[in-house]
Amino acid sequence: MADVYLIGAGPGDPGLLTVRAKELIETCDIVVYDYLANAEFLSYARPDAEIIYVGKKGGDHTLPQDKINDLLVDRASQGKSIARLKGGDPYVFGRGGEEAEELIAAGLTFEVVPGITAGVAAAAYAGIPVTHRDHTTSVCFITGHEDPTKEKSGHNWDVYAKSTSTLVFYMGVGNLPMIAEKLISGGRDPKTPAALVRWGTRCTQESMVATLETVADEAARRGFKAPSIIIVGGVCSLADKLSWFEKRPLMGKGVVVTRAREQASGFADTLREMGACAFQFPTIEINPLPDYAEVQAAIGQIENYDWLVFTSVNGVLKFWEQLDGMGLDTRVLGGRKVAAIGPATAEALVARGVRPDFVPPKYVAESVVAGLIERGVGQGTKVLIPRARVAREVLPEELSKAGADVTVLPVYETGLNEDGPEELVAKLDAGDIDYVTFTSSSTVENFFQLLAPEKLKQYPDVKLACIGPVTAKTLAEYGFTPDIQPEDYTIPALAAALAND
Repeated sequence: MADVYLIGAGPGDPGLLTVRAKELIETCDIVVYDYLANAEFLSYARPDAEIIYVGKKGGDHTLPQDKINDLLVDRASQGKSIARLKGGDPYVFGRGGEEAEELIAAGLTFEVVPGITAGVAAAAYAGIPVTHRDHTTSVCFITGHEDPTKEKSGHNWDVYAKSTSTLVFYMGVGNLPMIAEKLISGGRDPKTPAALVRWGTRCTQESMVATLETVADEAARRGFKAPSIIIVGGVCSLADKLSWFEKRPLMGKGVVVTRAREQASGFADTLREMGACAFQFPTIEINPLPDYAEVQAAIGQIENYDWLVFTSVNGVLKFWEQLDGMGLDTRVLGGRKVAAIGPATAEALVARGVRPDFVPPKYVAESVVAGLIERGVGQGTKVLIPRARVAREVLPEELSKAGADVTVLPVYETGLNEDGPEELVAKLDAGDIDYVTFTSSSTVENFFQLLAPEKLKQYPDVKLACIGPVTAKTLAEYGFTPDIQPEDYTIPALAAALAND
């Protein structure tokens, strides 16, 4: 065990964080992170972990480097384990070496966890291979923001200019005119392709390709700012041909996910795969019941039921938690028929060894009722519905009208997630939100408890997307008509509808 872990957090794409880095974030007492380390990674930290931001942005230092060093030494000397998160790789323009030296001087131990550096990753995400047999067999990583207190520059511009290597400048966008001029005056062909990649590998990535003689003016015209890397060399000419990341259908679109936190990650991951900036604003909390005696009693008499109808993934999870807690397993359902509303609910059942006998073509209660009646549910059929304590009553009421003996079995409760809307409002004000998605009537109702309808109407360019007609009807009660509604009432269909829009 080390005292401090100098962790490369990569360039920002969550998928590029290493397994070792994630393990350490999950276990350390303290997480110290930089401006370029994706703050999303903080969600991996222990609930009781201390989170400390020490970011440095364009000369604005939350803490200067010497104070960061002191902080690491002080906390580690108190016996605390520290995950020191640094954007990219800690030893590639990350000053990780300086921090390691301070730790050694203080008699403390450390471990280095390499990370994927932006000079490789951001270039690749922009369609630029930093080496290519037809262009160059070497690459040079260069700081574009050299320490101004150094007596002698570490740059040899004549060597850079005459080199056939791909040149990758970090932190150099503010010095771009000077960099281009130095290379041209040193003999580099002014027509050499040159590229900029801003916020590489993130949903906000943007890139451009020009030539060495035009790149500074073009970057200024397009408003390119830090954090950007500069790439110079023939490989930049491949960007248009090899571009892939920025072609994703929802690239750069801000999408609000209002599902419960336990459910949101899958939808958010789907959106991110499509290039969106998914912002999780969970409006619902999934809470356990204060007492599970009724659930355990129902499980103990499960042989009395003909059908079990699961209406949500949470219903499956909470039901199986009690099954497991009673020392039972899927075998107790032998002889029972099982229905699932929606493919995700069906998948949750299959994962537990139960293949549903019925999954309706339309994932609403009305369609479930019709399908169950077609399958013989009627007079005297005993039906158990494990679900939330408060939910739509259409399903049990209509089955009861058909003659079924229906038992509604609450296995969890839903409540309002009372986290304030301040961060959401800030993103709306900044123009970062393009869509707000609603996946149930509860998400609509809770959303407008947290954010007044009149407030949302202040952002007419923000589009609203509903998973289906029931949710749309609830939205209408607050004075809104959905801009997007898929034909199939599923999360994948909702994501596809956003992309089609």
